[in-house]
Order: sequence, then structure tokens, then C-alpha cells
Amino acid sequence: MEIGSISGGEEHSDVILERLLKLHPKLIDLSLARLERLLKELQSPERDLPPVIHVAGTNGKGSVCAYLRAGLEASGNSAHVYISPHLSRFHERIRIAGKLIEEAELARLLQQAEIANGDAPITFFEITTAAAFLAFAQNPADWTILEVGLGGRLDATNVIHAPKLTVITPVSIDHQEFLGATIGEIAAEKAGILKTNAPCVVGEQPPEAMAAIEARAAEIGAPLLRAGTEWRVSEERGRLVFEDEDGLLDLPAPRLPGRHQFENAGIAVAALRALGMREPAIARSMTDVEWPARLQRLKSGPLTQIVEGAELWLDGGHNTAAAAAVAQHLGAMGEDAPAPVSLICGMMGSKDAVGFFRAFEGLARRVYAVPIAGEAGAASAEDIASAAVKAGLTARMAGSVEAALRSIAADIKYDFADPHPRVLICGSLYLAGQVLRENG
Repeated sequence: MEIGSISGGEEHSDVILERLLKLHPKLIDLSLARLERLLKELQSPERDLPPVIHVAGTNGKGSVCAYLRAGLEASGNSAHVYISPHLSRFHERIRIAGKLIEEAELARLLQQAEIANGDAPITFFEITTAAAFLAFAQNPADWTILEVGLGGRLDATNVIHAPKLTVITPVSIDHQEFLGATIGEIAAEKAGILKTNAPCVVGEQPPEAMAAIEARAAEIGAPLLRAGTEWRVSEERGRLVFEDEDGLLDLPAPRLPGRHQFENAGIAVAALRALGMREPAIARSMTDVEWPARLQRLKSGPLTQIVEGAELWLDGGHNTAAAAAVAQHLGAMGEDAPAPVSLICGMMGSKDAVGFFRAFEGLARRVYAVPIAGEAGAASAEDIASAAVKAGLTARMAGSVEAALRSIAADIKYDFADPHPRVLICGSLYLAGQVLRENG
């Protein structure tokens, strides 16, 4: 079947998505007005969604959404889910009652949104969000999980006026060009999703960020369920222990690796408790959760065969807080001393690459900087390598992930005596998606 068509001669979603990219000169232009106009043309599907759980934050949003979906489904509930970005294909962004949207349905909804919009300026994220809302309004489910794309206050998902619950995961410095220069300013943008009388579950925050969230909550009358105050989470004997005013839960450890996943899981547990979910379903959310490219161990596929005996890890985290979490996990894996890690890194040009690499000081053996093919805003391999050197690491460039892996194989063979090398591919969800496609 040709990519340009689907059954019945209709256009393939990839063709429509390519057109939608051209409707606005900027990829990001935060505003609600354009989407509100389009949704009005579409008969306001955002008003017909199942009860909404709206998730914002800097790190952990996707993981929290994954735990929430697992917990709701374990309770016998179905959930629509909207996330971004996707890894391998756009369909990953839209789940209808738990299942990825099918090609014919996606193409139909994108065409419906495109026709309603006409030639009016609108960003790619805004018009595809409208298509997601159409999908959710036209199909039954018990819940809707919406992940904020960027920020909160002016994010396209924030056209939802009465969510059942909001969530703010840990806030850190990221996207300063859109959200503000300080942690307080960024947190205030995230807190823009708070709504009157809708409880908000808040993860652990820096004091300045928590103050901004609390100020917004007080201003509009949104009850807060804060980590460290209304609820607490800890790791004890390899299990997750959660405590709030309703009692204590002794739960399995999260299936997703990393100490930071106990914090992400705790946020989801607090949200599931607020929604009335019971302990057996919450326990299953820990073990049933699936979320690729978040400290994912690649165990098979062509890329895993290049460096003999290697552990190959993949993570899409792209800011300093995410790097610190990944480095902490990999560093803790050594019995006596952390095993050195070879980093293959591709990043977008807007990221703090120097700060990202500093998290791996004392852990990274060498950085292999690679470009991200097809991404206009990606940093060059030269710029990434330069940032790694500024952070005190050794770096070299490679043309691709495969080339970097072959370079690592050669370096280990001649320079190192480590029989079990550890490799981390990191720096961008866009790079992670390419790796998953290349690895089959």
C-alpha cells in the first residue's frame, strides 16, 4: 500500500499531517484563541469528553499518565489518552478507550479538523489537539487523560474548563523562551491548568515553584494535594509505601526503572486515591505500567548486536533534572563502584546541553555526539560535543547512532578492559523515536 493513500482512496494521515505543519509559520505559538475558534466550528467537542484528568509539569508527565491509565484500566475503567510528542508514529498520541487510534479514523478526524479550519493560521499541535478531542467526544470511555504539551496556561489542552482532577509533576528549568526565566515563572505557567473546585495533585517541588502553585490555587479556590504535606511516598525494602490521611498503602515497586519513578508513581497513586480507586487496582498500576524510552533496556534488535556484551539503555529525557535522575539510576547499578557509561547523545538546540552533561560527571566514559536526522531545530553533533567538553567530559562526533555504536565497539576493544560495557542513548525523545524505529 502506498503511503499517500488508505483503503477507499482516502489520504493517509502522514500526508494530511504534513499539510497541517504549514498552517502556521511557527511550530510553537502559545495561545488559546485559534483553537477556541476551530473548536467552535467543530461544535465544541471539548465539552463532550469523559471526565478529564489534566497533567502538567516539567518531568514525569508521561510516566504519570501511564500509571494513571494502568490504574484506571485495572479498576475496570476505560480511558482516552492524549500525549505528546510521539516516538515512532503520530498514532501514539491518541488512545481511544485504551487502544491506539486506527489509521482510517485518524485520517478522517484530521480531515474534519482541516476542513473546518480552512486556511486560517493554527499551529500543528492546536489542530491535532482538535482532532483528538473529536475522537474522544465521538467514542465512549470512563475517563480522559490529557498531557499538557508545553507549559499549561496557554497550552492547547487548557481549553478544558472543568477537569475532574489536575496534576502538576515536578517543575524545573526548561523552555525558558516560552515559559519564563525563573522556576517561579515557569511554575506559574504550569499552574495555569488549575481550576476552581478541581483538586490538584502536586509532586515534590522547589520552594519557589510550590509557592507559585499555592498562590494560584488560593486565588481561584483549587484544593491542593501536595507531596510531603497531604501525602508522602517512600521506598522501603524495595517496595513503594504511600501514606495520606486515609491510611497507608504497601505497594509493589514501580515497573519502570529509576529512583525517580517512585516519585512519579507516588503522584499517580495520590491521583488515583483522589478519584476513588481501590488498593488492588492501584497496586496493579505499579506492575502493569508501560512507557517506552524512559530508561528502557533494549535487549533485542539490530542495534543491540553492535557492541558485544553491552547493556543498551534508551531514555528520552532532555533537561538537567531528567539527566540527574537517569545518572542517579545508572550510578546506583554498580555494586562497589558505578560502571562507566558511554553516552550517545542527540539534542534539540534549545536545550541546556552543558547542564545535561554535568549530571554524568564521574560516570560517563565518553560522549558520542550525533545529529537528529530530519529535525530542523536539532543541535549539530559539533555543538553537542563542544557542550560535553565544557561540562568536563571527553567527546567525539558520529554521523548516526549506529556509527556511534560501532565507534564504541572499537574503542572498548582497544582502549578498555570492560567485558560488559554500558551504553546510554539519550538527550531527546525525537532521537529515542528514531532509535526504536531503527531497532525494529
